[in-house]
Amino acid sequence: MSGNIIIATSKIKACEMFYDLCRHCGYDDPWIDALWGDIVTDEDVYGELSYFLQNHTLKDKVSVAGYSLTDLYVFQMDKYNLIREIGKNPVECSKERMVLNALRMMIDMKADPDTYVRRLEEGRGEDRL
Repeated sequence: MSGNIIIATSKIKACEMFYDLCRHCGYDDPWIDALWGDIVTDEDVYGELSYFLQNHTLKDKVSVAGYSLTDLYVFQMDKYNLIREIGKNPVECSKERMVLNALRMMIDMKADPDTYVRRLEEGRGEDRL
Protein backbone atom coordinates (compact mmCIF):
# COMPACT_ATOMS: atom_id res chain seq x y z
CA MET A 1 0.00 0.00 0.00
CA SER A 2 1.39 3.38 -0.94
CA GLY A 3 1.45 6.42 1.32
CA ASN A 4 -0.98 8.50 -0.72
CA ILE A 5 -2.99 11.05 1.18
CA ILE A 6 -6.27 12.32 -0.19
CA ILE A 7 -7.35 15.76 0.95
CA ALA A 8 -10.85 17.04 0.26
CA THR A 9 -10.42 20.72 -0.47
CA SER A 10 -14.10 21.68 -0.49
CA LYS A 11 -14.09 22.88 3.13
CA ILE A 12 -10.85 24.79 2.59
CA LYS A 13 -12.36 26.56 -0.41
CA ALA A 14 -15.60 27.22 1.48
CA CYS A 15 -13.61 28.64 4.39
CA GLU A 16 -11.65 30.96 2.11
CA MET A 17 -14.80 32.15 0.35
CA PHE A 18 -16.56 32.60 3.71
CA TYR A 19 -13.73 34.71 5.15
CA ASP A 20 -13.55 36.82 1.99
CA LEU A 21 -17.31 37.37 2.07
CA CYS A 22 -17.32 38.29 5.76
CA ARG A 23 -14.45 40.73 5.34
CA HIS A 24 -16.20 42.27 2.33
CA CYS A 25 -19.25 42.76 4.57
CA GLY A 26 -17.18 44.57 7.18
CA TYR A 27 -16.85 41.90 9.85
CA ASP A 28 -13.66 41.52 11.86
CA ASP A 29 -11.72 38.29 12.28
CA PRO A 30 -12.92 37.45 15.82
CA TRP A 31 -16.57 37.61 14.65
CA ILE A 32 -15.72 35.60 11.52
CA ASP A 33 -13.75 32.99 13.50
CA ALA A 34 -16.62 32.50 15.94
CA LEU A 35 -19.24 32.10 13.22
CA TRP A 36 -17.05 29.79 11.12
CA GLY A 37 -16.38 27.61 14.17
CA ASP A 38 -20.11 27.31 14.82
CA ILE A 39 -21.02 26.69 11.18
CA VAL A 40 -18.35 24.10 10.48
CA THR A 41 -19.52 22.03 13.46
CA ASP A 42 -23.18 22.09 12.35
CA GLU A 43 -23.58 19.96 9.24
CA ASP A 44 -26.99 21.40 8.30
CA VAL A 45 -25.97 25.04 8.60
CA TYR A 46 -22.68 24.30 6.85
CA GLY A 47 -24.72 22.85 3.98
CA GLU A 48 -26.71 26.08 3.81
CA LEU A 49 -23.54 28.18 3.73
CA SER A 50 -21.92 25.97 1.11
CA TYR A 51 -25.02 26.17 -1.08
CA PHE A 52 -25.16 29.96 -0.72
CA LEU A 53 -21.48 30.37 -1.59
CA GLN A 54 -21.96 28.34 -4.77
CA ASN A 55 -25.42 29.55 -5.87
CA HIS A 56 -25.92 32.99 -4.26
CA THR A 57 -29.32 31.89 -3.00
CA LEU A 58 -30.58 30.03 0.04
CA LYS A 59 -31.22 26.28 0.02
CA ASP A 60 -33.61 26.72 2.94
CA LYS A 61 -33.46 23.17 4.28
CA VAL A 62 -32.78 24.07 7.92
CA SER A 63 -35.45 25.27 10.30
CA VAL A 64 -35.83 25.76 14.02
CA ALA A 65 -39.22 26.04 15.74
CA GLY A 66 -40.83 26.41 12.32
CA TYR A 67 -38.55 29.24 11.17
CA SER A 68 -36.35 28.70 8.14
CA LEU A 69 -33.19 30.50 7.10
CA THR A 70 -35.30 32.54 4.67
CA ASP A 71 -37.50 33.67 7.56
CA LEU A 72 -34.40 34.81 9.42
CA TYR A 73 -33.13 36.58 6.31
CA VAL A 74 -36.45 38.43 5.98
CA PHE A 75 -36.19 39.37 9.66
CA GLN A 76 -32.74 40.84 8.92
CA MET A 77 -34.20 42.79 5.98
CA ASP A 78 -36.95 44.13 8.21
CA LYS A 79 -34.39 45.31 10.78
CA TYR A 80 -32.77 47.52 8.13
CA ASN A 81 -35.96 48.68 6.40
CA LEU A 82 -35.77 52.12 7.96
CA ILE A 83 -32.21 52.64 6.74
CA ARG A 84 -33.14 51.70 3.16
CA GLU A 85 -36.20 53.94 3.25
CA ILE A 86 -34.08 57.04 3.77
CA GLY A 87 -32.08 56.26 0.64
CA LYS A 88 -28.81 55.19 2.20
CA ASN A 89 -27.32 51.76 1.61
CA PRO A 90 -24.54 51.21 4.10
CA VAL A 91 -22.69 47.91 4.30
CA GLU A 92 -25.20 46.76 6.95
CA CYS A 93 -27.89 46.60 4.25
CA SER A 94 -26.11 44.25 1.85
CA LYS A 95 -27.78 40.97 0.93
CA GLU A 96 -24.63 39.06 1.83
CA ARG A 97 -24.40 40.65 5.27
CA MET A 98 -28.04 39.82 5.97
CA VAL A 99 -27.44 36.20 4.96
CA LEU A 100 -24.44 36.06 7.31
CA ASN A 101 -26.56 37.55 10.09
CA ALA A 102 -29.30 35.00 9.35
CA LEU A 103 -26.73 32.18 9.60
CA ARG A 104 -25.53 33.59 12.95
CA MET A 105 -29.11 33.83 14.14
CA MET A 106 -29.88 30.24 13.02
CA ILE A 107 -26.92 28.93 15.02
CA ASP A 108 -27.96 30.97 18.06
CA MET A 109 -31.59 29.98 17.64
CA LYS A 110 -30.67 26.29 17.71
CA ALA A 111 -29.09 26.89 21.13
CA ASP A 112 -31.94 29.02 22.52
CA PRO A 113 -35.10 28.74 20.39
CA ASP A 114 -37.48 30.40 22.86
CA THR A 115 -35.55 33.70 22.96
CA TYR A 116 -35.32 33.91 19.18
CA VAL A 117 -38.92 32.88 18.51
CA ARG A 118 -40.03 35.62 20.89
CA ARG A 119 -37.77 38.12 19.10
CA LEU A 120 -39.16 37.08 15.70
CA GLU A 121 -42.75 37.29 16.85
CA GLU A 122 -42.34 40.65 18.58
CA GLY A 123 -40.80 42.27 15.51
CA ARG A 124 -39.04 45.60 15.84
CA GLY A 125 -41.17 46.69 18.77
CA GLU A 126 -42.90 49.47 16.85
CA ASP A 127 -46.50 50.45 17.50
CA ARG A 128 -48.94 48.57 15.29
CA LEU A 129 -52.40 49.50 14.05
